[in-house]
Amino acid sequence: MSASAALAKLPAPLRDLVVGAAQDGSEDFGKSEKDKAEVADWIDKVAQGDVAKPESFKDLEATLVPRTYLVSNYFTAADVALYGALHPTLSQLQPAQYYTHPAITRYFDHIQHRPSVRKAAEPLAPAFAIVPLDLENAPHQERTAEPPKKAKAAAPADNAAAKADKKAKKAEEQGDNAAQQPAEKAEKGEKEGKAQKKEKKAKEPKAANEGGDKKKGGAAEEAGEPVPSMIDLRVGHIVDIKKHPDADGLYVEQIDFGEETGPRTVVSGLVNYIPIEDMRDKYLVGVCNLKPANMRGVKSFAMVLCATHKDGKDAGIELVQPPEGSKPGERVYFEGFEDGQPLSQLNPKKKIFETIQPGFTTLDTREAAWVDPATKTVHRIRTKDGVCVAPRFVGASLS
Repeated sequence: MSASAALAKLPAPLRDLVVGAAQDGSEDFGKSEKDKAEVADWIDKVAQGDVAKPESFKDLEATLVPRTYLVSNYFTAADVALYGALHPTLSQLQPAQYYTHPAITRYFDHIQHRPSVRKAAEPLAPAFAIVPLDLENAPHQERTAEPPKKAKAAAPADNAAAKADKKAKKAEEQGDNAAQQPAEKAEKGEKEGKAQKKEKKAKEPKAANEGGDKKKGGAAEEAGEPVPSMIDLRVGHIVDIKKHPDADGLYVEQIDFGEETGPRTVVSGLVNYIPIEDMRDKYLVGVCNLKPANMRGVKSFAMVLCATHKDGKDAGIELVQPPEGSKPGERVYFEGFEDGQPLSQLNPKKKIFETIQPGFTTLDTREAAWVDPATKTVHRIRTKDGVCVAPRFVGASLS
């Protein structure tokens, strides 16, 4: 079935929303033939009416858990159709009700704030009005990936002991003299296995203290190629700032990242680029999972994300600013990587930040973004309330 045939089945207000938000013949209806067929199939499912019914939420929740968009990894007309079909139900739910469907709620809120969707919804008001969702107070979602990981972590010790035991038995069959050397190896294998367990246990409390379940997801992600979601970006608020006592070019800031332990000490080399008056009381974006670094005798526990003019530092540096009204500690993420979890701490040897950072830039709109060097896709840096910006610079680098 073609997308146009599926669109014809939608009721008038919803059909108008989809047509207004997605351009006919554009990639909004699929980039490949396979994607086009999938978009048409989803629109047809929405037209049939079952997919957006509350009794179907369990299946829809499972479908949306690993996805940002319905088709492939980009926004399509299928997302507009599903959003519009969900609107009558989601708009009536209380927090306790929509909290039970976190993936659907997250997906719905993401789609309803897309500019093209909002523009298409304006002439259809009051239909498809913004649904205020209290996501800040949503209950924490438990991650279940940790038990297998622990079992896997324990395996080296068990395998070492098992192999050593096997060698010992083989040696015993060959006689006491022949058994002596394998037995020593067996004991060594067991000790090595226990040492690995001990080392693992020593590391686990630190990870738990630094981030709990959120960091477990990040640790599992560390095994793959570097992706932007590994970087822990948060909204910060400078509550105190002074010049470094032993370095003329450094500021020492106290930045509130919404943590119970209080503000973090952060050292920034911005004295020669941003006056101290323009730093005081400012809201910013901080990189919060770099390894702490000693800066001329003062340990720094985060990094302030700044935009450097495309012509270099001498042309100017400015703070990357979160959306107005942002609060300390709010999550800052990359569009398209909403479900990714940051690592508890970036491993300097893996150079994760150094691999991702060259793609950081500001668009013609001065919006902060990461451009994938392989696909050239643009992933804006944002909070739930809007996109982070550099106030004056276009084509700037971010670091």
